[in-house]
Amino acid sequence: MTELSDREAELVSAHEQERPARQLGGPLRLGVWIVGGLLSVYSLVVVFRPVEALEHRMTFLAVALPLVFLCYRSGWPAFLPRLFGRGKAAESPPPETPAEDDPLAGVSRAVAHPEGTRRSERPSVADWLLAAASLAVLVYPLLDIDGFRDRGSGAALTDLDVVAGLALTVLLLEAVRRTVGWSLTIICIVFLIYAYYGAYLPIDWTIGHRGFDLGQIVSQLYTGTEGFFGVPMQVAASYIILFTIYGAVLDYSGASKFFIDLSFAAFRKSRAAPGRTVTTAGFLLGTVSGSGVATTVSLGSVAWPVLRRAGYPKEPAGGILAAGGIGAILSPPTLGAAAFIIAEYLRVSYLEVLLYATIPTLLYYLGIFLAIEIDSRRFSTHAVQVDAPKAGKLLLRFGYHFSSLILIIVLMALDRSAFQSVVIATAIAFALSFLDPQHRMGLKRTGQALAKGTLEVLPVTAVCAAAGIIVGVITQTGLGLNLSAIIVDFAAGNLVLTTLMSGIAVMLLGLAVPVTASFIIAAVIIGPALTTLGVTQAEAYMFVFYYAVLSEVSPPTALSAVAAAAITGGNTYKTMMMTWRYTLPAFLVPFAFVLTPNGQALLGQGPIGTVLLMTAVSAVAVAALALATGGMSGWPERVLAAIAAVLLLFLEPVPIVAGLAVLAVAVAVHLVRSRRRDPA
Repeated sequence: MTELSDREAELVSAHEQERPARQLGGPLRLGVWIVGGLLSVYSLVVVFRPVEALEHRMTFLAVALPLVFLCYRSGWPAFLPRLFGRGKAAESPPPETPAEDDPLAGVSRAVAHPEGTRRSERPSVADWLLAAASLAVLVYPLLDIDGFRDRGSGAALTDLDVVAGLALTVLLLEAVRRTVGWSLTIICIVFLIYAYYGAYLPIDWTIGHRGFDLGQIVSQLYTGTEGFFGVPMQVAASYIILFTIYGAVLDYSGASKFFIDLSFAAFRKSRAAPGRTVTTAGFLLGTVSGSGVATTVSLGSVAWPVLRRAGYPKEPAGGILAAGGIGAILSPPTLGAAAFIIAEYLRVSYLEVLLYATIPTLLYYLGIFLAIEIDSRRFSTHAVQVDAPKAGKLLLRFGYHFSSLILIIVLMALDRSAFQSVVIATAIAFALSFLDPQHRMGLKRTGQALAKGTLEVLPVTAVCAAAGIIVGVITQTGLGLNLSAIIVDFAAGNLVLTTLMSGIAVMLLGLAVPVTASFIIAAVIIGPALTTLGVTQAEAYMFVFYYAVLSEVSPPTALSAVAAAAITGGNTYKTMMMTWRYTLPAFLVPFAFVLTPNGQALLGQGPIGTVLLMTAVSAVAVAALALATGGMSGWPERVLAAIAAVLLLFLEPVPIVAGLAVLAVAVAVHLVRSRRRDPA
């Protein structure tokens, strides 16, 4: 896989949600690699030898948080003293070309970022002090975990407990600032201020509360599983770390290269083949990277030259790259980190969440493929001959890479836990690597894969631990129920208006904070607003999930689209709008399973006949959307097609019949107008 140019990498990293990691070198690089690998081993072992929840989460964070301060730059202004700024650069620069198997290459979200663009950096004295402090405040309660838990439950914290809890709060805020920026940090600070000063709010305000002192706040956040060590942290320390290890093993075993080669080999005949190829490659590559932006960047360096040769303009090509990249974290078998949290909140198996996502995923890719087919005609694209082996030959030689992905689903269907399933699949992927001499995972590559598994989860761990501040405060103050009541009251109890407001709110939240954090915040505030009006929890959480993920392709930030525009050199805003067009079904389908009783069929719930019928109707609606956004040249028929799509997505008999009738009129108008324009 080719690397990004220096300019592309610089543009992409400038817009990343997660700040670029340090370029470590020498013994420190090796030390971080070893510690990261050991944390991965610990996470694998705990699956089969469980540790008590609070102890496990504290132990995991006690290793991960110090690594954040060593691996991520402080980012403070250069005029501040060096003690509080960046670490000193090493005397000698790293090699011109990156080591292909370097585990530290995946620390930042832009996994294709070339390592030869910066000198290696050393953490400053302040970074080492912060790492030591974070280790101390997390090891301290582990020395007497039972006594610590008892003091917290009995509200009898010692002064040292309170000081340690406050210190951990500050450390987590700094860790989040380094990894994802100021937005989430400021939100967390606002919630802390609200918890402490809530009693000073006017008593007739709905969000007012009695107020809590520092001891009560620390007790809520630090001593149990309601704050720092709540469900988000549980997900980071179990689901996410295991899947990042699995993705790293797949990557080091050659699966990433195989997935891209297979995609390019499978579609190379028709003029729409290049676009379909890129979309398919994004889906397959996303199962390894687990990140929409990372998939867009990694794929773009390979796919953009192909799309350019096929005749795609820069902006549509960028839209295809971004839509293909974000599709991976909307899709089984891995989905995104928020999907693991859904499983925990609903107390259902991860396999059930995968089933919820199956039909929306099919509709999402149907929309993309239809749009690509339409654009291939509009832009007069053509097939491109790619130097890749034949698909059949690739499948015969390397098709075993699919086996571990399939095995995860099979094992969960056989009632194995998601944890055990992914660990077994990881072991299988490791064993199968020995079938390919070029990617055989010996001791060195295995260690690097384990290290990469931990290092890639560091930003998510910081986000999940800090999100515990928000969840803890909302639980302690009752803010979630109060805000959901405000939303429902403002919408006058109207489900359509409440859902519309909820979607906008989640999208706006997603502009400022990462997907995982925006889902957590929205789930505890907006989820109750929807369930109050009769929406099931599964429908409410999946609605929030899709809109949290789609924030990565939503203007005005649209990080995946920004990354794609940086690669193609296209206009950023136009690339965002093209991405929005390709992903439009994903914005509208969630409304279908919230606003109508038959919508639950799109989550695989209900009689099989109803599920199939509603899926077919939704597919027609997606086709109508494709016609409305590009398949028809005139505005009258486009408007009619858009109205038909909306009617069909209500999934009730009368709107369905009306939608089909309007769609038929739209097609008829289009045919008549086309014949008038071209009598021949």
